[in-house]
Amino acid sequence: MDEKWIIVNEEVRRPGAMTREQYILATQQNSLPRTENPQFYPVGIYGWRKRCLYFFVLLLLVTMIVNLAMTIWILKVMNFTVDGMGNLRVTKKGIRLEGISEFLLPLYVKEINSRKDSPLVLQSDRNVTVNARNHIGQLTGQLTVGADAVEAQCKRFEVRASEGGKVLFSADEDEIVIGADRLKVTGTEGAVFGHSVETPHIRAEPSQDLKLESPTRSLVMEAPRGVQINAAAGDLKATCRKELHLQSTEGEIFLNADTIRLGNLPVGSFSSSSPSSSAPRQTIYELCVCPNGKLYLSPAGASSTCQSSSNICLWS
Repeated sequence: MDEKWIIVNEEVRRPGAMTREQYILATQQNSLPRTENPQFYPVGIYGWRKRCLYFFVLLLLVTMIVNLAMTIWILKVMNFTVDGMGNLRVTKKGIRLEGISEFLLPLYVKEINSRKDSPLVLQSDRNVTVNARNHIGQLTGQLTVGADAVEAQCKRFEVRASEGGKVLFSADEDEIVIGADRLKVTGTEGAVFGHSVETPHIRAEPSQDLKLESPTRSLVMEAPRGVQINAAAGDLKATCRKELHLQSTEGEIFLNADTIRLGNLPVGSFSSSSPSSSAPRQTIYELCVCPNGKLYLSPAGASSTCQSSSNICLWS
């Protein structure tokens, strides 16, 4: 019987023969080792590793819940809002604090204002210090309010009036100026000046006495055009322990009064003879002057008796 040849993929093979691909596949399968009891390995985490993983996941979940609860509690206690937190409010004009606030670190601000219906209080356990610095950081002014004193360190210190800005008090290294209309000293000891005082007018309060006193030294009042002391509704008294000098180098001493009295003047006596006890009491005297300027009284007579009673000038 004649054999029939079949052409497959342009190749001539006999009927019942295997193709090249089938032959290679069959050869590779036969070369692989065959195991009679194949082993299967599980994929994943099992045993104590799985329990530890679940424990860490549970711990992380609890921590997240506690953190969330603490965050909500802090927001509630600190009163966090859209405008700020607690007593702190952020506005268009700046930061607004309501109530008592405490700063543990330095505070740098441009301006501090209080509410219209309440004062501004700065409180510290030790002192309150306000510093002013220039553009390079150097200290130019300092105000310290302490328990014992208030100290200001600056080139010039000024106190101005609320209306008009008038300078009431100013002090620098050269001078101290008091610009008030009236300077009132209410101390019992008065005002004490260590050096000279220059003023155009000294006046006491109504119904009060004006007293200028130097307890241990002399009191000198000088003026190029004169010193005027007036007592319009009272007496003018000058009292001293030793001597009272009224001196005019180029002018005169003018006493203008209805009555001029010189008390406690010594009374001179006649050098020739003293008046007898039976003589009438002398009531009229003559005012006499010694060569050294001492005044004394001499019993008046028909003529001047100063020469006869001038022995009192020998005692001075």
